[in-house]
Amino acid sequence: MLSFGPFRLSSAELVLLENDLPVRIGHRALDILLALVERAGDLVTKQELIARAWPRTFVDEGNLKVHVAALRKALRDGRDDLRYIVNIPGRGYKFVAPVRVLEETDTPRPGASVAPPPGNLPAQLGSIVGRSDQVETIVRLFSEARLVTVVGPGGIGKTTVAVATAERLLARFPDGVWFVDLAPVTDPALVPTALAALLGRPVRSTLPIPELITSLADKAMLIVLDNCEHLVAAAACLAEALVRDTAAAVLATSREPLRAGGERVLRLPPLAVPDRSDGLTAAEALSYPAVRVFVERAIATRDSFTFTDTEAPLVAAICRRLDGIALAIEMAAGCVDSLGLADIARLLDDRFHLLTRGRRTALPRHQTLQAALDWSYGLLPAPERLLFRRLGVFAGWFTTTAAEAVVATDETRPLCVAEAIASLASKSLVVVDVAGETARYRLLDSTRAYALEKLAETGEIAGAKRAHAEHCRDLFTTAARDWDLQPTAAWRATWQPLADDLRAALDWACGPDGDVALAVALTVAAVPLWLELSLLEECRVRADRALASLEQAGAAKSPEAMRLYTALAWSQMYTSTRERETNEMWSRALALAEAFGDVDHQLRALWGLWADSKNRGRFRDAAAIAGRFSGLAKATGQTSDVLVGERMIGDSLHFLGEQDAARQHIERMLATYRAPRHRSDQVRFQFDQTVTARMTLSRVLWLQGRPGEALRMAAETVAAAEALDHPLSLCNLLAQAACPIALLVGDLDAVRRWTALLISLTTRDALHGWRTYATCFEGDALLQAGDLSGGIARLQAGVDTLRKATFVQYLTCFLGQLAAGLCRADRLDEARAVIDEALTRCEATDEAWCIAELLRIKGEIAGRDPGDTSAADWFARSLDVARGQNALAWELRTATSLVAHAQRRGG
Repeated sequence: MLSFGPFRLSSAELVLLENDLPVRIGHRALDILLALVERAGDLVTKQELIARAWPRTFVDEGNLKVHVAALRKALRDGRDDLRYIVNIPGRGYKFVAPVRVLEETDTPRPGASVAPPPGNLPAQLGSIVGRSDQVETIVRLFSEARLVTVVGPGGIGKTTVAVATAERLLARFPDGVWFVDLAPVTDPALVPTALAALLGRPVRSTLPIPELITSLADKAMLIVLDNCEHLVAAAACLAEALVRDTAAAVLATSREPLRAGGERVLRLPPLAVPDRSDGLTAAEALSYPAVRVFVERAIATRDSFTFTDTEAPLVAAICRRLDGIALAIEMAAGCVDSLGLADIARLLDDRFHLLTRGRRTALPRHQTLQAALDWSYGLLPAPERLLFRRLGVFAGWFTTTAAEAVVATDETRPLCVAEAIASLASKSLVVVDVAGETARYRLLDSTRAYALEKLAETGEIAGAKRAHAEHCRDLFTTAARDWDLQPTAAWRATWQPLADDLRAALDWACGPDGDVALAVALTVAAVPLWLELSLLEECRVRADRALASLEQAGAAKSPEAMRLYTALAWSQMYTSTRERETNEMWSRALALAEAFGDVDHQLRALWGLWADSKNRGRFRDAAAIAGRFSGLAKATGQTSDVLVGERMIGDSLHFLGEQDAARQHIERMLATYRAPRHRSDQVRFQFDQTVTARMTLSRVLWLQGRPGEALRMAAETVAAAEALDHPLSLCNLLAQAACPIALLVGDLDAVRRWTALLISLTTRDALHGWRTYATCFEGDALLQAGDLSGGIARLQAGVDTLRKATFVQYLTCFLGQLAAGLCRADRLDEARAVIDEALTRCEATDEAWCIAELLRIKGEIAGRDPGDTSAADWFARSLDVARGQNALAWELRTATSLVAHAQRRGG
């Protein structure tokens, strides 16, 4: 038997005792504790502990962390300056408390331990993960006051925190800590009687409080009044009397404050959850209390449950969907014995049937999520129940003004909506945010699902959702108008938080019980927000559906259709999902804009036609369209539009091989361009114009023999684009400049970093064209690293995809790199075919910027063939083109190839 502190550990019986009472921990945690205690004072590595607890099984290190955390909690490690287990970062753990080996005669007899302090505080069953700050705050509050109420919605962990706090306060109250569960009490008059019965104080009067107070006058005790919300007035009366007339202190839990004299309130927040799932590792996820609670309960439910980087994103998503509510998370984790994590995540849409596995020892209303919310809902007066149900139509934050617009009916008009919402907030059914100028409110996801269920039961859902959709239409019509007037940053801050409500409104309007005309109006009004936020796929799907409705109604030549053609063409330019031809959409938008005299949409459509021509490799056409744009912009006199035209002309000239002229246009634009404070050019012309201009300039700088400056400008612009939080601008920069320049310079670390970022962004936002670019960049990087077969395969896959697409702006360059790789692999026939395809494309499209490099590669292929004597001619042609374009970088490359060829041929 091993003894440390108040604990005894039997290796033979695999049991841990504290003061002769068994401590409930799993057998893996016991195995870990035995391994540590047997080598007390020595480092035990992580690998040794994993081998001890999980023999012949591979598990992630995160599982060890979870079990060690459970051990520390069971041992109350760190409390009252007692330490047992110390982490040695990166290596393992050490047991640091003194350990004695007890003989049978040394083993204390049962009952010989010191008598516990008086009281009836229940054992801590719930996890207190992530609640140490709140416990410390309550302990501190009791230094300032004697009545503290822990407030929060059902299932958030109020009782758990109250019990943990009471344990910390035991030493302060020599007359004990007494826990009164008011849940079974239904009559307010019996609240003082419940306390009196618990304390063994007889009550002989019809006015029990004075008699009870007299008997407790000199008692220094802590009374925990748990579950006060259904008896809040009676609990407040008792608590006030105890604090005023006795030496006792009161710790209450309730879904709303008691509003008693001298009360201090702590609102218990949800457990912290990860705000993202993509790329989340197990170690990162376990830093969030909500995830730790899930994992601990999952392990308790199924001892073989493991938590690795594979499970982390799913568990994070589940915890986020459940709003960090401890009860709901524990119930979800309790399903792992019969459901996989993906099934649990999927079934959360029907969470009230899924989450029915509360602890059998819990209160009935805490055994299912439905019961927890039924309890709160049942305590509301009828008018507040009506308001609560209808607030369920809001998918995100709302104001009292929005609530009044949506819930106002003959039934609700007698209500003061603002006061009723405040009442719901005080009862923890509505979350409040008062950080801004106007208070905002929202329902937690589970609470909202419950409200919608009640709304459906009462037959009110159709009317409430229509009112919500009409309100969103009015809001976003205002947003579309304000986009021309408000500073872009302020506009975005105002309207971005309403994106979820917009989606909910559109889902209803487009559904079987919806309203097609309302759906079209909502879609048209929402376009600026989608484009500002780079939500291209969402914009594409919604705009296509709305356009189909207009076309069926014979309204395809309306101003609304003009806006939708623009939005649809804009949103599908970089995806492979195209129901309609992009160029045709832009042409229709331009024709309608000209018919309506809408100069702004004429400029947008011309920009779209220019970009589409470039994407298709029609660079001479693009230059002509850039000239049309510039002429129209100059006619309007809008300086920023004129400078956007300068950038478009400069970019076109760059691809046509006129680098000196291109640089003049771009530098002139950058010298004087200032982004409009409103009418964001990111919406009108797709990208941040400064970022895009610097993108082109960095390419020109590399071509003109300034590689260090070009790479530095690319890196600085990537940082600036990341700060903008505009994914389209960042993707365009990575695909068109940062990754290509890093490859040309040979900085493979930068290539890998920027390509990974491009893959992440394009995968998330379904930007298929740029995703294919990333595949080609990966192939080029493999070639530079010496992996010819891997590099050729990746490049071939990317090139094959681009050949089938209309997004071919960079295809010739990728063909050149593929030909160079095939040449190095001595696959000369294939290399010739690929380089000839690239040169033919250049001749057909006037894409001249990379012809010198393609001619050089043609020479390299010829030079590797002993029977081909044309290499020197190709190199000479390459040098002539490079010098004519002032492309010093290509000239240097070709000169190097020419010298190497001459040396090989003995010239």
